[in-house]
Amino acid sequence: MSVTRIAAILRLFLPLAFVAAALPVLATPQAAAPAVLPENFGGWQLATREPAVSDPKIADPAEAPLLTEYGFQGLEAADYEQNGRHLKLKALRFHDATGALGAFLYYRQPQMNDETIGDLASSNNEHVIFYRANIVVQAVFDKLTAMSAAQLRELASMLPVAGGSDAKAADLPNYLSHTGQIANSTRYAEGPVGLDRIGAPVKADLVDFASGAEVVLSKYEADPGDATVTLIEYPTPQLATDHLKRIEDAHKMANAQQNPNGPALINLEQIYTRRTGPIVIIVSGLVTPNAVGKLLHSVNYDAEVTWNERWTFSKNNNLGYLMLNIFALAAVLMVLALVFGVGFGFLRVFASRMFPKHVRSAAEGQEFISLHLDGPSGETPKNDASGSR
Repeated sequence: MSVTRIAAILRLFLPLAFVAAALPVLATPQAAAPAVLPENFGGWQLATREPAVSDPKIADPAEAPLLTEYGFQGLEAADYEQNGRHLKLKALRFHDATGALGAFLYYRQPQMNDETIGDLASSNNEHVIFYRANIVVQAVFDKLTAMSAAQLRELASMLPVAGGSDAKAADLPNYLSHTGQIANSTRYAEGPVGLDRIGAPVKADLVDFASGAEVVLSKYEADPGDATVTLIEYPTPQLATDHLKRIEDAHKMANAQQNPNGPALINLEQIYTRRTGPIVIIVSGLVTPNAVGKLLHSVNYDAEVTWNERWTFSKNNNLGYLMLNIFALAAVLMVLALVFGVGFGFLRVFASRMFPKHVRSAAEGQEFISLHLDGPSGETPKNDASGSR
């Protein structure tokens, strides 16, 4: 085989070798999600850990559609022991803190008391539920002690929570007034399943979740009975105005069909509305006009300029990691170029020694044009080509 043909073969396979060497550098392996529940915390030692569950139908068969809507990603359950005592933990992991907040509010029971654990927490005797960022934890002690809350706070600080904007829950529940609010009555929905579960006074087609709406609902003590305050937030005030008109028109039509000969009666189906910024406020229930006015004006939108795009600090969107990959690829290419260059040189030397006639004939057969610019005195220099011309 001639040296020319060997060189051609090397030129063919060299780019393929570069690509094969670069792929492991550029590829970002998908690491498995770390375990949510730790081996030990606050003196508690892990006794048994159940297999992780990613199917919401297994995690909670009755509420699987709701968990899916909240962005459920997995469930872990484990038993812990400490000096003969026992503790059962369940950790539900969601895509972001908003989904975790919705699940926490839904699972929280009316008789529970507020606790200072994680972002929000409630307890009922030995049963404690709290959420931190995108994780909801349910704890059941066999016996409470003075250190139980502190131990759960330590657990909350050890959870592998999401970062970036995924760790921040929706702001909409913060617009609810606490005056006259019935304890643990707040519920959050970001889809039609949740809206149906929380018993909102409007239907999903009027809310229009496809437009980016989110809903929070809470109950209040009012005169003469309880009232329900529902907040629907849209991405823009214009969308809120358009949807508010749709809700009011639909309600007027429904009341006209029920009461064709007179004005709409004040009953449990009656609603009162107002808009503030991108938030639509709906008050429903058997309440007096004075109580309605207070509830409607208890919510006021305060515009803030914030960066609300979802982002996460990961290898895929980290500029530093991209530059590291570029330098690593450049180093691989340099090493490959050096290896192939040295290899080609050794191959040429080896071929010249093993097949001297072929190598010399190939070198002698190549034409070389030389210009004799320094000719004899008195003669005009002229071009001369060695070889055939």
